[in-house]
Amino acid sequence: MLTDDLIAAARVSKAWPFQEAMKLVKRYPDGKRGPDGALVPVLFETGYGPSGLPHIGTFQEVLRTTLVRRAYEVLTGGAPTRLVAFSDDMDGLRKVPDNVPNKDVLTANLGKPLTRIPDPFGTHASFAHHNNARLCAFLDQFGFDYEFISASDCYNGGQFDEALRQVLRHYDAIMDIMLPTLREERRRTYSPVLPVSPTSGVVLQVPVEVIDAEAGIVHFVDEGQTIEQCIFGGQAKLQWKVDWAMRWYALGVDYEMCGKDLTDSVTQSGKIVRELGGRKPEGLIYELFLDAKGEKISKSKGNGLSIEEWLTYGSEESLGFYIFREPKSAKQLHVGVIPKAIDEYWQFRASLGEQPLDKKLGNPVWHLLSANAATLAENPAGAGESLPVPFSLLLNLVGVLGAGATREAVWSYLGNYIANADPAAHPALDDLVGKALAYNRDFIAPTLVKRAPKGGEVAALHALDAALAAAPADMSSEDLQTIVYEIGKREEFGFESLRDWFRALYETLLGSEQGPRMGSFIALYGIGPSRALIAEALAKA
Repeated sequence: MLTDDLIAAARVSKAWPFQEAMKLVKRYPDGKRGPDGALVPVLFETGYGPSGLPHIGTFQEVLRTTLVRRAYEVLTGGAPTRLVAFSDDMDGLRKVPDNVPNKDVLTANLGKPLTRIPDPFGTHASFAHHNNARLCAFLDQFGFDYEFISASDCYNGGQFDEALRQVLRHYDAIMDIMLPTLREERRRTYSPVLPVSPTSGVVLQVPVEVIDAEAGIVHFVDEGQTIEQCIFGGQAKLQWKVDWAMRWYALGVDYEMCGKDLTDSVTQSGKIVRELGGRKPEGLIYELFLDAKGEKISKSKGNGLSIEEWLTYGSEESLGFYIFREPKSAKQLHVGVIPKAIDEYWQFRASLGEQPLDKKLGNPVWHLLSANAATLAENPAGAGESLPVPFSLLLNLVGVLGAGATREAVWSYLGNYIANADPAAHPALDDLVGKALAYNRDFIAPTLVKRAPKGGEVAALHALDAALAAAPADMSSEDLQTIVYEIGKREEFGFESLRDWFRALYETLLGSEQGPRMGSFIALYGIGPSRALIAEALAKA
C-alpha cells in the first residue's frame, strides 16, 4: 500500500509529522540496523508517571508520537518500528493525590517506590500496578499500538544493571554536568543515584560515594548509619534527568517528545546520555495547553479539561484533530473549543477524498485515520466521508427546542434536512446528537436569552415571515439563504451591513450572539416552526 508516489510526496511534505520523521530518516535512511546488520525496530518512547491517572496530556503525547512513527514508516517504505509506553513506577511517592480512597495507606508509605506501596483501591498488587493498568486500559480504548514497559521491572529484573554500572563509571562526569544547574543547598546533597533504604524502603535523597563501579557498590548514610549496598536489582534508582538519559541508553530510544516544561531536562539528559556512550533521541518539544483565560493549566488549580469532559461533549476524532494542529503553538484547552474542532474535523475529512496527494498528506485527517491503521495508504478508510449536519447547526437546533430537546425530537427535525434520517444509517451523526444535547444542557441553555427586536429589525422580521409564508415547504437551504440575504440588503430596514442583520436574527430568534447559516437552520427546523420563532420574537417588540 506504500506506493512510490506516496513515499515521494511524503519526503517533501511540510506536515509536521513528516518533518519530525525526517530527522529519523537522516539517522536511519532505510531503517535501523543491529550489530549484525539486520534490521531492528526504530524505538519510539512515551513516558508516564503512575502517581496519577492517565489524562489528556497522556493521550496527546502518545497520539503525536504515533503520528511521527507512522510518518517514518511511510518515508522509509515500511521500516520496522516500536512504540514503548514507559512507566516511571520506581519513583518514590512524594505526596498523596487528592483523587484516591484510603489516603492513610499512601501516607504511611510516602517516599517508597510506587510499586512497593499497597493499592489504596484494593484491586492490584500495588498503587503503581493499579495506575499502570489504568494506563493500558486508557491506551487500549483508543486503539494505540504500543508495548508497556515498567521501570520497576527493568530495575528489579536487572535489565538496567549494565546501564547503572555505566553511570557509576562516569559518576564524576555526570556530577560535573548536573551540579552547575543546581542551587547551592541542593548541590550539597545531590547524587545521581538514589539508593533504596534497606530499613525503611524509602528512596533516599542522600550523597553517595562510589566504592566499586563494576560491582555496583556505593556508600551512603541512612538514619545515622553508613550503609554499603549494591545498586543493582532494584536496590536503587536514578535521579530524574540521569534516569531519563540512562533509559535512552539502556533501551536504545530513538525518538521521544516532551512538553516545553522539560526543555532543560532534555538538555541535561542529552549531555548525560552522550557521556554514557549513547545517543540523544530525536524529538519534538511541544507547547503546553492553556486554560480559557490563557493561563497555564495546573492540577492544583483544577483549571484544565479532562479527556472525559472532552468525550462527553465532543468526539474522539475532534480531540485528535485539535491536538494534531500546531504542536509548537500554545493553545487554549476548554469546552468552548470543542464545537469548532468537531466541525473543522469533518470539513477536513470531507475534503480528503478529492484532494491531490500532496494536499492529502497535509490534511490532519489523513494522519489521524492512518494512526492506528493496519496498513498505510494514499486513501485511508473513511477519507471523503462528510457529516450531513454541522455540529454547530445541531447545537442551534437543540437550543431552540429547549426543554423539548431529546434525541428523538432532534432526529424528527433532521428528517427535514437529510434523506434516510435514521440513527442507524448515520452513527457518527447520532453520536454527535448526544454530544449536542449534553453541551446544550450544560453550557448553552443556562446562558440563552432572546432579546426583543428593535427599530428596522421588526419590519425586516415581518418581511422574512411573509417570504417564508410564500415559500414551498421543501425549499432548499440555499434558496432560503438567498431570501434571508436579500431581505438584509434592503435599504429600508437600515442595516449597515449584512452582519448586523444576521446578528439580529441570532439574538432575537436563537438567543445567542453567533449562529449558523440561517437558510440551513430554517431548512432543518422547518419553515412552519421557523415562522413560529419569528412570531414569538415579534410579540416582544
